[in-house]
Amino acid sequence: MSVTDDLPAAKIDENVPHSARIWNYWMGGKDNYAVDREAGDAYVAAFPGIVDLAKESRKFLMRAVRHVAAEGGIRQFLDIGTGLPTMENTHEVAQRAVPDARIVYVDNDPLVLAHARALLTNTTPEGVTAYIDADFHDPDLILSDAANVLNFQKPVAVMFMGVLGHVADDDEVVSIVSRVMAGVPSGSYLILWDSTNTSDGFDEAQQGYDDTGAVPYTLRSPEQVARCFAGLDMLEPGLVSISRWRSDTPDAPVVDGYGAVARKP
Repeated sequence: MSVTDDLPAAKIDENVPHSARIWNYWMGGKDNYAVDREAGDAYVAAFPGIVDLAKESRKFLMRAVRHVAAEGGIRQFLDIGTGLPTMENTHEVAQRAVPDARIVYVDNDPLVLAHARALLTNTTPEGVTAYIDADFHDPDLILSDAANVLNFQKPVAVMFMGVLGHVADDDEVVSIVSRVMAGVPSGSYLILWDSTNTSDGFDEAQQGYDDTGAVPYTLRSPEQVARCFAGLDMLEPGLVSISRWRSDTPDAPVVDGYGAVARKP
């Protein structure tokens, strides 16, 4: 089953760089424009580590989703701020591990909406993949709409994958995450990572990107990211550079994105 009806028409500005398209470019995708490649190349020139961060973020998603599905018994996923479809999307990883997994993607970006029909393709006949047009500033709406697909009487894996830097205020970030987690039952998981100010040059590169007129992004310290996991039980190894979270590649580069997986008691 897929839910694809009634998606609004997208209005895409090809003259302003777009974070999801630039991320797609860094990951080797094709859903980007010249303005995105130009901004992406300028960012890489200022901070080459961003390419490793982009690639390692997808590997972290794969490992985390696979773990909570195969080892944690999770059959439902709420991926908030999903961004553009690339390779090894949440539903692909989850349904490979658990064929009947149900995935709800949430985004309000017109570019993502334009790709939603391609995104909403199950990998198994028994799986369910749905898309909600909503803003993560409105957790109550997200939970209400997601309840049409997910059973909130059973555990859910809530995902915020490198998106909360679009919120400048720390307390608001914590509020968004805690309000969503309050709506899911005991045994649910939080999978979250975000870009961090842990390397010289990252802030400068980000400021240069923000100055292009694109939507700005706030880099936080690992301690600030850790606040999102308050009241939850972190799985080992805790909050770490995402390339070090249960990695099967010991020589993977340490990247400036910190994340963790935690269980709601």
